[in-house]
Amino acid sequence: MGAGVRYVVVAPGSRSAPMAYALAEADAAGRVELLVRIDERDAGFTALGLALATGAPAAVLTTSGTAVGNLLPAVMEANHAAVPLVVLSADRPEELRGTGANQTTVQPDLFGEHVRFAADVPAGQNPLRAVETALSAATGAFEDIPPGPVQLNLAFRDPLVPAAGDGLGEASGHRVHHAPRPPLALDFPAASRALPERRTVVLAGHDAGPVAEAFARAHGLPLLAEPSSNARFGPNAVGPYRLLLEHFGPESRQPIERVVLFGRPTLSRPVSELLARADVPSALYQPVPVAWYQPGRRTELPLETLADLADFAGRGAPAWLDAWLLAGAAAQHAVDLVLSGSAGVTPAPAGSGPASDPAISGPEVGALVWAHTRGQLVLGSSNGIRDVDLAGAPAQEPRATVFANRGLAGIDGTIATATGIALGGRQETTVLLGDVTFLHDAGGLLLGAGEAVPALRIVVLNDAGGAIFGLLEHGAVERSGRYGTAVERLFGTPHTVDIAALAAAYGVAHRAVSTTAELAAALAEPVEGRSIIEVRTDRHGLRELHGRIRAAVAAAVTGVPVTD
Repeated sequence: MGAGVRYVVVAPGSRSAPMAYALAEADAAGRVELLVRIDERDAGFTALGLALATGAPAAVLTTSGTAVGNLLPAVMEANHAAVPLVVLSADRPEELRGTGANQTTVQPDLFGEHVRFAADVPAGQNPLRAVETALSAATGAFEDIPPGPVQLNLAFRDPLVPAAGDGLGEASGHRVHHAPRPPLALDFPAASRALPERRTVVLAGHDAGPVAEAFARAHGLPLLAEPSSNARFGPNAVGPYRLLLEHFGPESRQPIERVVLFGRPTLSRPVSELLARADVPSALYQPVPVAWYQPGRRTELPLETLADLADFAGRGAPAWLDAWLLAGAAAQHAVDLVLSGSAGVTPAPAGSGPASDPAISGPEVGALVWAHTRGQLVLGSSNGIRDVDLAGAPAQEPRATVFANRGLAGIDGTIATATGIALGGRQETTVLLGDVTFLHDAGGLLLGAGEAVPALRIVVLNDAGGAIFGLLEHGAVERSGRYGTAVERLFGTPHTVDIAALAAAYGVAHRAVSTTAELAAALAEPVEGRSIIEVRTDRHGLRELHGRIRAAVAAAVTGVPVTD
């Protein structure tokens, strides 16, 4: 795997043994770095995280049978997020297939449309050509095809162990493998005065990159950036933007005229509604092929160059940008006031602290994690990333590189992904996730003896169930009482898991907090090894809290002067 793969995650198995021994030799020679995981699903997501952090292809090796199927969630995420994940699936030779041989199934093309390339390499055949093609496909070397996952299905015959006299040889030590990182901020010259003035907004979705911030600043346009865009910073960034879109709607004195989209928007319905409006033209900056939508299935005009995008967007009049920044400042202040006054609305669970301590809410946790994190930040799906989007105030300069599994926005594999990101980026890393997401991947906490330990801080917002459904239509159904306790059982999924005991079982340091002061103090400490900060709160008043936030923002921006 000398053509770009530097990390390989190995899940144990017998049929994959020849490859595992070969990789052990390469590891000893410093040509690759091996990680071992007993759970194939976590192995797949760990490799996904390594590829995300390094920008280079990372591989995962499994034995045959159900082991390969366990990689499907990671492969699906890699497909839609254009991540170069290389699946090495060991298989029985042709003469054993279809005979009922143990752990034998149909593995070629198992991942179907979710991989860019798949090859079935017969036992004894030189795999070099298939490997070269796979790596080219994984890294986006083929025209009009984005990067993404690939599968090499490798058949092996007995013997599966090295011949007598074979050995590892002398270890040469590992090189530290890094891929070049793009800069966290860019600088563009001011837009030409010849461009027409337009009431355009720059929307930065997932993986937009700092180019979105630089474009908005150069063109004098408001920047509406999701947390995982890596563009949520700078003088033009507006924090609670999703609550302001109605303020600049079609009936306002300054309605939005155009939208320029960078990256993939995934978080809010107000943004989706804006992009769906037929009276607001929108354009998507797409300099390279992307994997998150099929051509012709979206309404935005795809543009490949920044020059064409500039012609479409125009430049913002000072009054247009000022109106957004004033409204954004008023909205941010209103959000902060509501959150600081939310103490006592939902009491902290018993045993979490003195009775006088104010409880902490999800948006407060999101805001604090956003403000305190340096290095790398991983945001789990569900409410965590939305809490940051709502309450995380944009900074003038980027503080951390942000990652999230937004390809399919699943909650599975989040701890393993964060572990891969921390190990691949070799920086302190914080991951924010809910308790259901945490429990879904509790196995990701397992590291074998001698395995590399990342600098990973895991912040778990524990409200004893799935809070996001209460903010959707299901919350109204529950409040109506029409389905009794069905909504709580089927969507809230309450639990009584002792996270402290679970952390102790895996040998991970644990601390429970329930107030903003306690959380801020915990986040201020350096990240050393792995630790869990469990933030205990209650979710049952969350729908009302969001209602108060919306009302407070609406009242605050009503008084903001708007000039034509």
